[in-house]
Amino acid sequence: MTPDWRNGGFGVYVHWPFCQAKCPYCDFNSHVRREVDHAAWCDALCREIEHAASLSGPRRVDTVFFGGGTPSLMQPDTIAAVIGKIGQVWSLAEDAEITLEANPTSVEAGKFQGFRDAGINRVSMGIQALNDVDLKRLGRMHTAREAMEAFEIARECFDRVSFDLIYARQGQDRESWKAELNQAIRLGLDHLSLYQLTIEASTRFGELHARGALRGMPNDSIASDMYFDTQDIMEAAGLPAYEISNHARNSAESRHNLIYWRYGDYAGIGPGAHGRITGADDMRRATETLRMPEAWLQNVQRQGHGYKPADALSPYDQAVECVLMGLRLREGIDMHRLQALYPGFFDESALVTLEEDGLISIQDHRLSITRQGRPVTNAILRELIV
Repeated sequence: MTPDWRNGGFGVYVHWPFCQAKCPYCDFNSHVRREVDHAAWCDALCREIEHAASLSGPRRVDTVFFGGGTPSLMQPDTIAAVIGKIGQVWSLAEDAEITLEANPTSVEAGKFQGFRDAGINRVSMGIQALNDVDLKRLGRMHTAREAMEAFEIARECFDRVSFDLIYARQGQDRESWKAELNQAIRLGLDHLSLYQLTIEASTRFGELHARGALRGMPNDSIASDMYFDTQDIMEAAGLPAYEISNHARNSAESRHNLIYWRYGDYAGIGPGAHGRITGADDMRRATETLRMPEAWLQNVQRQGHGYKPADALSPYDQAVECVLMGLRLREGIDMHRLQALYPGFFDESALVTLEEDGLISIQDHRLSITRQGRPVTNAILRELIV
């Protein structure tokens, strides 16, 4: 029987945990460090890649993604060494998509040529806002002008450039968001990631919100209107949502993120990186590495990797993950595949009710969430997963 992961492909995620500053909305595994031993980190990342390959066996790598943290703080030589190691222990597809997340500061933009020479062919830029007032509120270290200058440099260096924007920010209304979104579209992008600002308890914004000191946040009704405004504007511009927060022209989707959402296998490398790896025993395991950079580095130097013990995922757990990831996509999920993973997973009466309410669509054995259902995706998932 063909292993299930082949339905989604295989990618490698490399986590660089360091940032110049911690943004007040960010709950990712990122840490401010003034000095980093780049040689030691390069060696450690390559050693952990070797360990991941011992778990997966021979594979063709379809995509590589350098995330963080701020991976554009890495040295191009480190990027080149990591890509080289991936190609050595696995087989790197000729058309592999190799993405780097980057901050649009002038210093990091100055390294773009080096990143291209190292093997990067796609850049995802964390711009987040197109005006200086909001950038400052979000704790960003670049100005709007610097962001646009960095974006132009990126377009000269890479065939594919995406960037992120955050909406439902402090003091933002629908009209200002629509104007900002149209400004972004005029830049001629083929991919945009558009995230609604969420307040996480473990962040600086979370602390302020708990004290009632985070003022000017749009209410839920306005935030919902902004979501639908976003869908209308992006579809009219030929950049429909292929995932809840990601918009692209045809064939410009993030192939790496599609591996996650289509529930493929991926190796997680670096501190706090998660993975899904199906071994030679055909068991899929959820892998996770130590979160703290120093602890991870010490473990790799001592034993060759920073992986925690990983238990095999049950068929039911795999079906749950397949649904949680796949229903984020406009294309939805193949119900035949789900049936093969875990027969009888869905409550048929829940499917009928949700379809009658116009919240889901079932066509040609594919289940997807409708436009009307998108804003209440979590509620739909609670009804479907029992």
